Amino acid sequence: MPQNCRWSTDRIPDASRPDWLTLLSRQHGVVSLRQLRAHGHSPDDVLANLTAGRWQRVLPRIYAAFTGEPSRSALLSAALLYGGPHAVLSHHTAAEEWRLLPIADRPVEITVPYSSSAVSQPPSVVVHRSRALRHTTLDTTPPRTRGPDTILDLAVSQRTAREATMLVVDLVSRSSLPLQAVQDCFVLRPPYRHRAAIRRGLELIGNGLMSALEVEYLENVEEQHGLPRGDRQTPFAVDGKTLWEDVTYDGHGAAVTIRLDGRTTHATGGVAFRDRRRDNAAELAGRARLVYGWQDVHTSPCAVAAEVRRILLREGWDPTGSRDTTCHHCRPGRS
Repeated sequence: MPQNCRWSTDRIPDASRPDWLTLLSRQHGVVSLRQLRAHGHSPDDVLANLTAGRWQRVLPRIYAAFTGEPSRSALLSAALLYGGPHAVLSHHTAAEEWRLLPIADRPVEITVPYSSSAVSQPPSVVVHRSRALRHTTLDTTPPRTRGPDTILDLAVSQRTAREATMLVVDLVSRSSLPLQAVQDCFVLRPPYRHRAAIRRGLELIGNGLMSALEVEYLENVEEQHGLPRGDRQTPFAVDGKTLWEDVTYDGHGAAVTIRLDGRTTHATGGVAFRDRRRDNAAELAGRARLVYGWQDVHTSPCAVAAEVRRILLREGWDPTGSRDTTCHHCRPGRS
């Protein structure tokens, strides 16, 4: 029987030891079986360290050369090592790395070439395949899909066309990516699913909509209830700074501002102070203003539309020639 004595770095040849330590540091303590063998580890060494609990198996042929819970960085390295030399972070994981989405407890998502033998390893890794990796990958550390490709990949993976549209609006508007960059990506790599819905999302952003809540307001409040389409992202000077209001109706004869707030709470005191100053500035300018959140617009669009219509009429909007109400939940005609 083999004698599985405790392994140490002293057993690595002197010439290879610096490379081994660099490898562990670069990969956050995670190594592949191929790398272990290249640094002089025999199958018995690997088995002995696993049995003794000094190492742990993370994925097939991928090991953590430490005890304890692997860090996020270690899990990302493990997934990429498992996927092979051309694997990249993609979809939700790439979006988290781009700070488009908050980091969440979900599988690491990678994309590999079609020639790769890697398959998904629930609940740890989801494997996608692509023939365009060389065009969609950015040489970051760790490697990941480019920002525009990440957004389109996520949109394609949505269950419904509606969800794809909302995701595009949400992620593009919250990112620092130029809209043109995402549009160019859409043209160069046309999505195979939800193509029209993704195009619609890009068009909505181009028309000034900046969030899924603003899309809901446009479609479910204005369009379905025969209200005029307000101007989007209207600039106003407040305390010497330029702030942007979501929807205004000055172009329709009514000095009315609609503010759409998707937050459940104010993240900082500075945000709350800014909004109070903006409210006061609107009051001083004689502007009517209404504020709605996601629950208002999403669950009670008819009530929101009725309130907006009432204020628009009060402030001077002439509804002559306006569109008819198409909402199935409202009575025909206007209030």
